Amino acid sequence: MNPSYPSNLTSEQWELLSRLIPVPKKGGRKRSVNMQAIVNAILCILCAGYAWLMLPNDFPKWKGD
Repeated sequence: MNPSYPSNLTSEQWELLSRLIPVPKKGGRKRSVNMQAIVNAILCILCAGYAWLMLPNDFPKWKGD
């Protein structure tokens, strides 16, 4: 996984929170990113107060390819 940041969820926290993430819809495109990485990126933004474009490069891209 990505480098550790102070805002990252612990394994125990992710285990509880992951149950709230909806499963992908059938027939839809397969997820190309790790949902835990997305949640960690959102928490990083909330804690640090900067824009998605300013996230370190190891977080998921702000725009899909």
